[in-house]
Amino acid sequence: MGVRSRQQAARVFVAEMEENGMSMGFYKFAYRVGFTPWEQAAQQGPVAQQVEAWFAREESGREPPYGKALDLGCGTGRDSVELATRGWQVTGIDMIPKAIGAARARAKSAGMEVEFLEGDVTALRAAGVGTGFQLVLDGGTIHGFKDEQRQVAAGEVSAVAAPDATLLIFAFAPGRRGPTPRGMSRKDIESAFSGWTVTDEESVDVSLPKFLKAPDPSWYRLRRQTEQTGMPEGSERPLG
Repeated sequence: MGVRSRQQAARVFVAEMEENGMSMGFYKFAYRVGFTPWEQAAQQGPVAQQVEAWFAREESGREPPYGKALDLGCGTGRDSVELATRGWQVTGIDMIPKAIGAARARAKSAGMEVEFLEGDVTALRAAGVGTGFQLVLDGGTIHGFKDEQRQVAAGEVSAVAAPDATLLIFAFAPGRRGPTPRGMSRKDIESAFSGWTVTDEESVDVSLPKFLKAPDPSWYRLRRQTEQTGMPEGSERPLG
């Protein structure tokens, strides 16, 4: 393929991403060439400490094992292995074979048992993740979806989560960023995840590539509403 053909293919690829949102093709390409800024960002000290504080909140006043945890778009499994180390029974799911392979190698190296599945976050039940997850972690997957995909993913999360589940979501503020995540607002999250309540919102201090336009990332904590009261169960757990 000549230079001009490669350039044309690249333009078509980017145009497709802009039209359809983040896709398997984008992530396959990113992992193949090693361009995974989301993986690097998660390793930054302040970010890692913030995530560990969210985990500690869910564990507060309890003893391990803490129950089942589901890591959506787990990538190379950093958070999955961290949760397993802390005492959670963890399942990680990602649609990129190379990422899943790296995640399994990470868990083996750490001596941790984690179930890693190759599958789509919009089809969790079809992927066979199981049910009854007390903790669901989305470290930056759903905010890259189109509106319809987001609604489907939210329905799948609700279908596999326990009645008293906590959901942690990382999301950019909404914005047009070409093939990178379009983000979602608190209102977007509340609209997609009916039956859940946002109990906390915390901004993220992270160094990201300059081409990302005003990402303003935040973590959101959601709790499922009880059928009896319509209020989130266990929302009083302190952070830290």
